Amino acid sequence: MKKAIRQSIRTTKFATRKDNPERWVVVDADGKVLGRFASEVAKLIRGKNNPRYTPNSDMGDWVIVLNAEKIKVTGKRAELKEYLTHSRYPGGQKVRTFSELMKTKPERVIELAVKRMLPKTKLGNKLIHKLKVYRGSEHPHSAQKPAQINI
Repeated sequence: MKKAIRQSIRTTKFATRKDNPERWVVVDADGKVLGRFASEVAKLIRGKNNPRYTPNSDMGDWVIVLNAEKIKVTGKRAELKEYLTHSRYPGGQKVRTFSELMKTKPERVIELAVKRMLPKTKLGNKLIHKLKVYRGSEHPHSAQKPAQINI
């Protein structure tokens, strides 16, 4: 009798994806500061707002970000912040500033900020696909019935 009681005390219940139903949320980036906004989105994707959060499993929500072109940065970051890419060929490094990237691909700025706040593992690679970023206030995910969240 005592042996059975001790074993039940020692066991820990780890939450899995099937224990947490998938949820879709919409957040608006209009007028928000990039870093603070990206950290909140990363928490939602990771599932840290969930009381049953487990670090090694996907417990987060799908996040739709609207108005990506209206995100802000503070200070001189618009001119000083740089995004580096390399083609892996000699002399293949390209440098683009924040303001250049905002003119051409503002969605990419938010995607990179959130991706760099997620774990650098297989789980992080899986989680970044739960982020959908769009210019403007329209998105094609109305069938998922996303909930509006204020960050």
